[in-house]
Amino acid sequence: MANSPQAKKRARQNEKNRKHNASLRSMARTYMKKVQFKIDAGNYDEAQEAFKTCQPIMDSMVNKGIFTKNKVARQKSRMSTKIKSLKTA
Repeated sequence: MANSPQAKKRARQNEKNRKHNASLRSMARTYMKKVQFKIDAGNYDEAQEAFKTCQPIMDSMVNKGIFTKNKVARQKSRMSTKIKSLKTA
C-alpha cells in the first residue's frame, strides 16, 4: 500500500488511467469486430465501409500507446486482404 502522499497520488492516477485505457481498448476491439462480422457476412461494400471507419481509430490507439504499431499494422493488413478476397469471390 502506498504510504507517502506522492505514492498515493500515483496510485490514484494509475487507476484512473487504467480505466480510461481499458475503455479505449474495448472501443477499438468493438470496431474491429464489426469489420470481422461484415467480412463473415460476405458483403464487400459494408465491410469496406466498416474498415474505413475502423482504420483511423486503430491508428489513434497506436498513438495513445494502447496497441503496438506492429500489431495494428498486422491486423489492418489481414482485414484488408480478407476484404479484397470478398471482391474477387
